[in-house]
Amino acid sequence: MQVARIEIHNFRGIREATLELVQHAVLLGDNNTGKTTVLEAMDLVLGPDRLNRTPPVDEHDFFLGRYLPQSSVGGEEDKAGEDLVDHTGDIQQVAAGQVPEQGIPVTGDQTEGAGAPTGEPDVHVPQIRIGVTITNLSEEQQGRFGDFIEFWDSKEKKLYQDPAPEGVDAATVSPALRVTFIGQYDPEEDDFEGKTFYTLTLSDDAPVPFTKKDKQVCGLLYLRSVRTGSRALSLERGSLLDIILRLKEVRPKMWKDAIGRISAISVAEDPSLGISGVLESINTALKKYVPKEWGIEPHLKVSNLTREHLRKVITAFIATGDGTHAAPFYRQGTGTINMLVLAMLSQIAEDKQNVIFAMEEPETAIPPYAQKRIIHEVRKLASQTLFTSHSPYVLEEFSLPETIILSRDGSGSLKQSGVTLPDSVKLKRYRQEFRTRFCEGLLARRILIAEGATEASAFPAACRRLAELNPAVYASLESLGVCVVDAGGEGSIPDMAKMYRSIGKRTFALCDLQSPEAQALINAQVEHMFMHGEKGIENLVLKNTSKAALDRFSDLLDWPQDLLDKFKDPKADVVNALMAYFAKKKGDMGIAEFIAQCDEAEVPQWIREACVHLKALCQPAAAAPAVATVVAALATDPGAA
Repeated sequence: MQVARIEIHNFRGIREATLELVQHAVLLGDNNTGKTTVLEAMDLVLGPDRLNRTPPVDEHDFFLGRYLPQSSVGGEEDKAGEDLVDHTGDIQQVAAGQVPEQGIPVTGDQTEGAGAPTGEPDVHVPQIRIGVTITNLSEEQQGRFGDFIEFWDSKEKKLYQDPAPEGVDAATVSPALRVTFIGQYDPEEDDFEGKTFYTLTLSDDAPVPFTKKDKQVCGLLYLRSVRTGSRALSLERGSLLDIILRLKEVRPKMWKDAIGRISAISVAEDPSLGISGVLESINTALKKYVPKEWGIEPHLKVSNLTREHLRKVITAFIATGDGTHAAPFYRQGTGTINMLVLAMLSQIAEDKQNVIFAMEEPETAIPPYAQKRIIHEVRKLASQTLFTSHSPYVLEEFSLPETIILSRDGSGSLKQSGVTLPDSVKLKRYRQEFRTRFCEGLLARRILIAEGATEASAFPAACRRLAELNPAVYASLESLGVCVVDAGGEGSIPDMAKMYRSIGKRTFALCDLQSPEAQALINAQVEHMFMHGEKGIENLVLKNTSKAALDRFSDLLDWPQDLLDKFKDPKADVVNALMAYFAKKKGDMGIAEFIAQCDEAEVPQWIREACVHLKALCQPAAAAPAVATVVAALATDPGAA
């Protein structure tokens, strides 16, 4: 079983999204892109315990927080309301009016007499709509959902609707099930409601609910990024241990035995403790006033002896260290708790044999070797696995077709894209350099592609130093959300920029003086090219800083012996001595270390202007008039130093 497609409308930061999913995938994107929202949406549709929350959705689950009905008069529709309810894609519209016995009203314009010139306002009810298409159904699932089975063409990525029935025998066509969650605000109850239905029945007068029992047959296990483990090994309803006990059908026997054992325990019966004497005195006094049928013989028990009370107090203890001392499981280390929760989810997946496993950030408090083990073990246990991650050790375990890049625009439209390697980047190189060159760029929104290792280290150091000295004008690349990627040579800049641009990243380039032909190639793939007028960033720095800065840096250095043999007194020929030092340290933070000790005026002017320009591009609303002037001048002459 796997989710082949998920359609999301009006849920949290996503106005609309249609994602095609594969059997095993990792969702990538910068923070606040919508990765968690996608998994939460899937949990709303398929999570068996998600709708037990009251209410299942709230104000903040609606796109832009708009949940109140919108209205329009005389046929002129309220565009805000229309935007929120008119993006239903392939999900069929619910029948007009109130859905019988379900409590889910539908959008306006479909009520009886809609469109008639009555002057009455049409009501548009903003709805959260999440639809999933489930394929690879087991025989048990096909038998249970037989009345609602459709057919999915995995090659065409759509439902098979050809009237020729023999077409369903094609290798690419398989049984599928579509279900839809609908959530909205009910003004009459002044509360939110949400239910899941078989999508095929939404056009009927009485849509058929997709119940909790149905969801349990499907089986979605969702492990969130914030995992406290506070309920994992408790027996509260819906806890992981409770689910395991239910799957193994041992709960009824356990409760009966536990209550029987506890009922036999009477607390503080020993007379030496003094409590039994107090209770006997109370009992004697009680007999003076009431008949025994009213209640006598008070004594202390461990609990109220109901399974609901036991659920709240029973918890697991785990031995810590090499000794035998045991502590509550939730008092263990963060990494231990995460692994414990994962182990329990894996047990559930193993027992059910046909589940979808969604997990956020498996690297949380887990060492790299354990991260890899988690990925491999979970993939073997689940019929489909979906991960989000910021760890290169996790990401490199997924092939290119399994890597889904998410990007969301300002209107709330979420798109997916895949990584297509340029001709100059072979798959072998991509894998070998994934951690050092490619991973960070896949996780960022904005990419600055630097010509080489020296530029990749020096420019971020310059921005950071300038931001410390004058934060009103400059900003560090980290605060701008800019990731620096070393292209490994000026010839690779266009291809690297094209790759990142194709997956929705904003791309910039940083390089030294280029030929007109090379400039054209780079400019075609980037939003802006920062090109200085020297051949080599070392020349740019040494020609455009003060001698005081050079001398000060020379005094700070522990000069290599071979350079001391060549330059007996480095300060006497400081420019050439430092040029030799930077050449020796090329790609090894030499220029970055120099800039890190400079004052603002000692940083070359071109670097300062480039820092200002990049800030203006990333934060245009924050650009001051003086900054705008610098940006305009730099745009006129990009090669000016």
